[in-house]
Amino acid sequence: MQIVWHGHSIIEIVTADKTNILIDPFITGNNLTDLKVTDCHPDYILVTHAHYDHVGDTIEIAKKTNAKVIAITDLASYLNEQGVAAEGLNFGGSYQTNFGKLKLVPAWHTAALPIEGSIPRTLGVAAGFEMHIDGKVLYDAGDTALFSDMKLINHGKGVDLAFLPIGDHFTMGIEDAVIAADFVQAKHVLPIHFNTFPAIKQDPIAYLEQLEDGVGISVSIGESFEI
Repeated sequence: MQIVWHGHSIIEIVTADKTNILIDPFITGNNLTDLKVTDCHPDYILVTHAHYDHVGDTIEIAKKTNAKVIAITDLASYLNEQGVAAEGLNFGGSYQTNFGKLKLVPAWHTAALPIEGSIPRTLGVAAGFEMHIDGKVLYDAGDTALFSDMKLINHGKGVDLAFLPIGDHFTMGIEDAVIAADFVQAKHVLPIHFNTFPAIKQDPIAYLEQLEDGVGISVSIGESFEI
């Protein structure tokens, strides 16, 4: 399958049957992405939690493309209210697809979305995704702190690729993300959620150098790779 990191936490996955999956499409207002909303043609949009830099342009893209949105139940209900076809999962629940399954797993973080200038509305809690695609297992941790139950991802059997935040301040930083890579027994790791804002300025190379040889993946924004 093909993977593209589009900056921040935006991940694009193209499966063997050309299904397009877009995760956390924060495009408008993001100076560190190569994407434009008009570039996006997903079949599925996965949203890890309700913060604006993860929900991003989900509503506009989903309405334009008729993409199915997968999110935690409370956020999915809100998105359905906005005219989006959203499927709500809760922790441990899976959505079956033609290429495998998408499983919602816990994250340690908050989740609220400013709506029409109001005080942010809490829409469930933060989550991650354990994705079984084309015979491989991918783990998107979303925004999270380090927590020991990461060891239970894929029933402790390891993952082929993990997307882990390293920005610190709002999520785990480099030191904890090194431990997270070990907890999930990742064959490969792509760091996400860094450098978009001053508060999450980090050196991804410094992170990758602390992983075992061959584990870390370094790509430029918009650059694709295959697993």
